[in-house]
Amino acid sequence: MRYTIALLFLLSGLLTFGQGGTIRGVVYDNDTGDPVPFAFVVALGTTVGTTADVDGFYNLANVPAGTVELSAFSIGYDTTEVSIEIKDGRIKNQNFLISELGISLDQVKISARRNQSKTETRVSVIQISPQQIKALPATGGDADIAQYLTVLPGVISSGDQGGQLYIRGGSPVQNKILLDGMTIYRPFHSIGLYSVFETEAIKNVEVYSGGFNAEFGGRISAIVDLTTRQGDKKRISGLVGASPFQARALIEGPIKKFSEDGLGSVSFLLSAKHSYLDETSKSLYEYAAPDEQGLPFNYTDLYGKVSMVSNNGSSFNFFGFNFKDDVNYTDLANIGWQSSGGGLNFNLIPPNSNLIFGGNVSYSTYDIELINAQNIPRQNTLNDLNIKLDFKFFGYQNELNYGIDINAVSTDFSFVNFLGFNFDQKINNTDIAAFFKYKRIMGNVIVEPGLRMQYYAGQSELSLEPRFSMKWNISDVLRFKLAGGLYSQNLNSTVNERDIVNLFVGYLSSPEGLLRKPGSLDETDTRLQKSIHAIAGFEVDLSNDLSVNVEPYYKRYTQLIALNRNKLSSSDPNFVTETGDAQGLDVSISYKRKNLDIWSTYSLGFVNRDNGEQEFSANFDRRHNVNFLATYYFGKDKSWSASGRWNLGTGFPFTQISGFYGFYPFFNTTDFDYIEGNPDITPIFQDEINEGRLPDYHRLDFSLQKQIKFSKYSGLKITAAVTNAYDRENIFYLDVLSLERVNQLPILPSLGLEFSF
Repeated sequence: MRYTIALLFLLSGLLTFGQGGTIRGVVYDNDTGDPVPFAFVVALGTTVGTTADVDGFYNLANVPAGTVELSAFSIGYDTTEVSIEIKDGRIKNQNFLISELGISLDQVKISARRNQSKTETRVSVIQISPQQIKALPATGGDADIAQYLTVLPGVISSGDQGGQLYIRGGSPVQNKILLDGMTIYRPFHSIGLYSVFETEAIKNVEVYSGGFNAEFGGRISAIVDLTTRQGDKKRISGLVGASPFQARALIEGPIKKFSEDGLGSVSFLLSAKHSYLDETSKSLYEYAAPDEQGLPFNYTDLYGKVSMVSNNGSSFNFFGFNFKDDVNYTDLANIGWQSSGGGLNFNLIPPNSNLIFGGNVSYSTYDIELINAQNIPRQNTLNDLNIKLDFKFFGYQNELNYGIDINAVSTDFSFVNFLGFNFDQKINNTDIAAFFKYKRIMGNVIVEPGLRMQYYAGQSELSLEPRFSMKWNISDVLRFKLAGGLYSQNLNSTVNERDIVNLFVGYLSSPEGLLRKPGSLDETDTRLQKSIHAIAGFEVDLSNDLSVNVEPYYKRYTQLIALNRNKLSSSDPNFVTETGDAQGLDVSISYKRKNLDIWSTYSLGFVNRDNGEQEFSANFDRRHNVNFLATYYFGKDKSWSASGRWNLGTGFPFTQISGFYGFYPFFNTTDFDYIEGNPDITPIFQDEINEGRLPDYHRLDFSLQKQIKFSKYSGLKITAAVTNAYDRENIFYLDVLSLERVNQLPILPSLGLEFSF
């Protein structure tokens, strides 16, 4: 402990404080009392300016002493100015109330975006707002983050049904999904078009596709950090919506109203959605259903939040959720899972200190069960307790962030493979981490070194994980950047990476028993999954409307662990190991001008695995992936919008079949007729893994939306949408015994209505 304290003092000594004073506070929406994320605050007549964080909090250091005119604004908001008296070495609190505009000011958008680009490294980070999600063509008439994530560069989706997300060579278990600081273990429903998150409750989403710094840990590929907004602090409001896919409702309002009297506020937000596609598809989409049962997907999502906010921006948020999903494939399998939990996160801002103290405490459970046609169950339960404390010091042109992260996970898994070998594992594990990150702005260069010290108690192993990111602002329009680090995790999935689609997603903590190096009888040096990231690139503003981001990357997975589902004897290990590489190039082009938004991405990727016997392409190795998204606003007050999205991806690899053989049982054979009975037919796969390639995938979605205003606060939104507009037959899977091809979802037109009040 004394070494940790000594390190804190050393890092604190790196902070520098300039002359002048400090102004801090929160930028609020004047209509709702909500914080305005990423608002821009500047001291007029000086070079001092900053961008607020996701909670609307800003810290303006080195403000010249005397009377200062401050200006605050954001995209779609009017500018608010105040006069404030500041003294050298003093900290002053100043909040802002800004009002929405009918239109967005291009110059405001450019200034805010460029300021953030100059002051943050932002390597392999994509920031997503609710407005961007809702601009996407909405399947079923309902926009969802699950649909938007597949548009991002480096992100690959395995399909509409049971689809999973693979981010720059990492499988789903290697990506951490956070909701208000809590890990969500099953963020997407079995129909891959929808997530468990309510779009209207989202405040901000940040996707770290690699090279993330020390504040994040426990995963070796990527982080998706999603935060929900606080409820309306001034009035009761909400919405109800319906489409052929699902019904939704949200209500929010004040418990104690927001005002400028300095007494703070208390608000609530509740959301719910329920699908009935299994019923509506019998009549509306009977051509898309496998049989008379309709599309077999059903889910219910509930989320609630209570927020307490003080006048200086300190806040406590209490939240809870319950997500449920069921899939019933007649005569094949019945799969059901449920995830529930709750917690709180807080942010404390002392009035006369450069320190901000935050953190979260949460507890969640995840249960899943599969019963197949042979009535052989597969079960998994996970319980997760997380405590995280975060401290942040602000200096002049520098920032120190450090904290601790404690995660206690218990998993209980039961599975029987095709030869009758039973896997049973029940284990408790606790991981304790300390992390440090230091940010320094030195002229045109920004550096962010970090260190995460992760101790896995169940493995008695300490993992030292240095991280680093850097940006060089060569000019106002051109910026170079790089990032990298070491990463580890001890959470494993019951899904084998060779399954491109698997609806049963279970989790295992710290594999027990023998663990061998790939293709060897030698035991491994560690029982953790580990990786190394190296990312570089540049971003350039070709004009006020056009920007380009280019990022080549490399990820080395030095150890991957999977369940040995093909275990042939009791002496075989329950788990096998592999190594892997993911390398590629991601390019994104953004064009925004008046009524038109265009975003296009291209990803070139090579994802390989090595099991010690051969090197092969991963099942999700999509060599080329292209997305083109466009939204056009028109009509009076831009009440109409038309959007389209086209996706093209080269085919996934698969292992080819050499032939078939008849399987005759040699045990428990009393019911088998060897003279006239027919054996079960089993395919013989080629020795070369994933040498074949499926056909290319491409799909066009578009939607047309009309917003009708009844009053300032009430209105109706009508969305007509078409998914897979030209009815492309993209393959889902091929039944190798019947030679029947099953495709992804066909053309699905829909009409959605949403009433807000």
